[in-house]
Amino acid sequence: MDRSLRIAAIPADGIGREVVAAGKAVLDELQAEGRFSLEWEEFPWGSDYYAEHGRMMPEDGLEVLKGFDAIYFGAVGWPTVPDHVSLWGLRLRICQGFDQWANVRPVHFLPGVVSPLRKADDTDLDWVVVRENSEGEYAGIGGRNLASRGEGAEVAIQSALFTAAGCERIMRFAFDLARTRTRRKVSSVTKSNAQQYGMVLWDDVFRRVAADYPDVETESVLVDAMAAKFVLHPEDLSVVVASNLNADILSDLGSALAGSLGLAASANLNPEGRFPSMFEPVHGSAPDIAGQGAANPVGAIGSAALMLAHLGLPEEAARIERAVEAASAAGVRTRDVGGTATTDEVTAAITARL
Repeated sequence: MDRSLRIAAIPADGIGREVVAAGKAVLDELQAEGRFSLEWEEFPWGSDYYAEHGRMMPEDGLEVLKGFDAIYFGAVGWPTVPDHVSLWGLRLRICQGFDQWANVRPVHFLPGVVSPLRKADDTDLDWVVVRENSEGEYAGIGGRNLASRGEGAEVAIQSALFTAAGCERIMRFAFDLARTRTRRKVSSVTKSNAQQYGMVLWDDVFRRVAADYPDVETESVLVDAMAAKFVLHPEDLSVVVASNLNADILSDLGSALAGSLGLAASANLNPEGRFPSMFEPVHGSAPDIAGQGAANPVGAIGSAALMLAHLGLPEEAARIERAVEAASAAGVRTRDVGGTATTDEVTAAITARL
């Protein structure tokens, strides 16, 4: 036995429970071979916990999670809890509390999955969105005031926070990642024509950091033009680095272009290793299909692969990715990507191909 790892599982809400179970099944199959072992501990935090306790996770939840090597997360949100309460009370509390400042979202096109992009039929498309995950538009700075003036008179202020240090660390992360890829290119997403303070700082830092990576090709693209580029010229992309909001939107667009949000994996990283990192599918809790066995487990299983790679097991991570591709090519797919298979059937097909 080479490695022993403690993993905190937080299935949370809706289909999060189903896809975390699927990812755990794949990982348990791999660990049975003996190169590593996983010690799982599952936490019942989420909207049901909120209904009973008035909060999404215990007050000492971060302290509890600190001792784990990684966190495997499902999805958060349910109609009985306001979305901003569920998100800030659990997922964002973990991300910000553990300074998971680098969010990595690969855009991967699977064999057999029909993409709405015609170029995907005969062009090799594969890029990754690197999202600043700690500040920007999701910093949570602002407030609501003046409600006492009466209906329609309340004022809400939501401020975006950009720091030179925050911009620089995510950009250096993106450049370092680009150096590991076939095409060494970083595309910076900006909106400095309209946001003359935060995004101009973003641009200034990008130019300064780029000077330290003369071997990496660069470009700076306005966010609206980048949305168009995702559709019209995706073959020109390799690593896309963007602020919290812009990367959130663009990565979802990328996943949709690959065929479904259900395919998208992500990693919330604390690259320095001061805190555990968290791995989760991009999709939401999908109350409309929860419990029906229709959830696509590929995003969660792909997130499990990202987790193994982060924990120093790249060969096992690659085996999961190859098994996912093989199952997809064989036609074992859920209905969101044109198949008829259930969550369990897709999981079994992937596990069989490890």
